Amino acid sequence: MTANSFPRVAVAGGGSWGTALSHVLAVAGHETALILRDEKVAQAINERHENPRYLPGKSLHPGVAAVTDVSVLRHCETLVLAVPCQHQRRWLQSVRDILPSGVTVVNASKGLENDTCLPMRCVLEEELPHLAPRYAVLSGPSFAAEVMDGQPTAVVLGCRDEEQGSRLRALFSTPFFRCYSSTDVTGVEMGGALKNVMAIAAGVCTGLGFSSNAGAALITRGLAELSRLGAAMGANPLTFMGLSGLGDLVLTCTGRLSRNRQVGERLGRGERLEEIVSSLGMVAEGVKTAGAAQKLAARFGISAPVTEAVCRILHEGASPRDAVKELMERPLREE
Repeated sequence: MTANSFPRVAVAGGGSWGTALSHVLAVAGHETALILRDEKVAQAINERHENPRYLPGKSLHPGVAAVTDVSVLRHCETLVLAVPCQHQRRWLQSVRDILPSGVTVVNASKGLENDTCLPMRCVLEEELPHLAPRYAVLSGPSFAAEVMDGQPTAVVLGCRDEEQGSRLRALFSTPFFRCYSSTDVTGVEMGGALKNVMAIAAGVCTGLGFSSNAGAALITRGLAELSRLGAAMGANPLTFMGLSGLGDLVLTCTGRLSRNRQVGERLGRGERLEEIVSSLGMVAEGVKTAGAAQKLAARFGISAPVTEAVCRILHEGASPRDAVKELMERPLREE
């Protein structure tokens, strides 16, 4: 591959979601560079068109070129960030001098930075402020494996500039991957981050053997909770009724492919968090985001009982059954 033929679209992060998005972009007709760390996985993608570590058996479009050299970024016009949220700041710092000044950055990871409680938009604003006007976030109900199978999927791109949002909609859209756009970047980003915490809670209910009643109540009260916290951060509450809010919340709380739900389910069955995380093989963003969300709720004086219950289970060793009991015994109030 010569310098002049480098793909103009790059996806950073060779996990399941980064791989799936690179596939979508290639299907849409864009030569796409997938940047990852593992040379063996990169070789497998280029030779067999498959990511054997994260999406074994799923055929990857041959238009995806896997690379481990970040210098490919010198030529890209659109950078999709699928780097886990807890590592994004450090990754952005490492490529600060490589990124073109006019590149558009689309964050596709869902979470909050643990230490600062910041969404990724704010992380980018701190590290690369000149790129902030061209920042966008992609979110919505979308399991990577189903995207790879060409299953119908709808997502939303949060982008303050409507013209840029229109361009990005066209960039990502395929016959099976439909993109909407929204100017409420904060709402789209916060919905994607906070639903992971609720998915852990939903998994706990399943692991404890609770019925559909409990799951429905959890999703409904979880939506109210994440809407309150998102609104406190400046989001439009109506955004949480859309794909990046209710849509993603329902999928992540009920779908068998949800990593965060799997964490909660195994906690409900009595497994230890350390064992679950080490055996999962992939990042479950909700484990870290729960603590950041709890801090944000305290900072804004927002009631977040589900988030607090999840944090007690994750980080304080509370019994899942006791945590649910405490939720049910909270003082009665109007909905």
